Amino acid sequence: MASAPTPAPAPVPAAVAEPQAVRPPSGGAPQPQQSLQKETTIRIDTARLDQVLNLSGEIGLTKNRISNLKSQIVHGNTDPDTIKALDLAVSQLDLLVSDLQNAVMKTRMQPIGRLFQKYPRLARDLARQLGKDVELVLSGEETELDKTMIEDLNDPLVHLVRNAVDHGIEGPEERQASNKPGKAIVTLSASQVGDHIYIEIADDGRGMRPDTIRSKAVEKGLIDAEMANGLDDRQSLQLIFLPGFSTKDQISSVSGRGVGMDVVKTNITRLNGKIDIESVPGQGTTLTISLPLTLAILPVLVVRLNDQSFAVPLSLVREIIPINPSEVQRVSGRATMVVREEVLPVRSLSTLLGWQAKRNPAYGVLMHAADNTFILAVDGFVGRDDVVIKPLADIKPKGIAGATLSGDGSIVLVLDMEELLSRSPADTPGGLFAKAA
Repeated sequence: MASAPTPAPAPVPAAVAEPQAVRPPSGGAPQPQQSLQKETTIRIDTARLDQVLNLSGEIGLTKNRISNLKSQIVHGNTDPDTIKALDLAVSQLDLLVSDLQNAVMKTRMQPIGRLFQKYPRLARDLARQLGKDVELVLSGEETELDKTMIEDLNDPLVHLVRNAVDHGIEGPEERQASNKPGKAIVTLSASQVGDHIYIEIADDGRGMRPDTIRSKAVEKGLIDAEMANGLDDRQSLQLIFLPGFSTKDQISSVSGRGVGMDVVKTNITRLNGKIDIESVPGQGTTLTISLPLTLAILPVLVVRLNDQSFAVPLSLVREIIPINPSEVQRVSGRATMVVREEVLPVRSLSTLLGWQAKRNPAYGVLMHAADNTFILAVDGFVGRDDVVIKPLADIKPKGIAGATLSGDGSIVLVLDMEELLSRSPADTPGGLFAKAA
């Protein structure tokens, strides 16, 4: 009698199957297989979902009230009480929609600690590879940030942590000679201040010398000697973000290729953020990343130039001032104004965009962008607004971050001030307010 066939083993369900380890071609420890796609799910507190549901119900009730009042008005009931009731209902709907937007934004917020927890082992393994004793200390892990931004922050933070361990922390002999503890400390922290998140990566290493950075930049041909002599210490530290900059003379598996910090700044800028650096030679370096809470809704100031509306991020705006042509002075051929005893350059939006100005600007927006404080000269204002930016991926003009729609249905272009300032020359003597000079 023929024996019964042996049953095949049951397949492992996809939901519980573990990823297979992948061995590098040249050998070495196995590494977990990385997913090629971003995670598309999110864990949300049920209390936040309940808030969204309650607001949705209130909006539905208010909508019914407005529909009823509209029907009364259509049928000729236009007495003052009906009009007042409609105005109150519309105002209530506006508040409820704003609350719903905030509630929905909170459903996207995730604690940044889920990202931070990956880095202590990264720092420990790299320190062991380099023969250093380094501890990565985390703080502020409960700080919440938009999930999309958390995913896009991973690569920049990985590079900054590796950079701190490799470049920032000295070797054991150098630390002993400097009377420093044998164990170096790298701190990764997050905090919320207002509507911005601040992430700091600080080390107690050797620090950076501005003169050394300037000479390296000149040696690599990134800037000329004349430009280097005109930079102060803070501007010199910013040179590390130039493409191709590296202080390492020898290329290793960790650094020395001159690729990295420029990509970090590009990625942070893409998130509408900024990165700053402070360093004290012999004491350490601190890099600070500033990010908006969310990318979905951006508070802006809508300005007018000729007949076109433009939006600038409200986080860059300090105040609005009138521009009197008689108060505009020329310093080295450039337009300036004195605001509270401080001489500030006046940059015309028409000049930055390469447009022909039809009239002298009437207002100025005192702004701080790209490490510069200046006055942006415009024709007028529409007001403050909260907008959802739509990208212009295929037809993106230079200096334009995206577009949105105004309340009247017209298109409003959102300005990328850092790109505009980096690519546009200053106003020439024949430019802004030439007649007034």
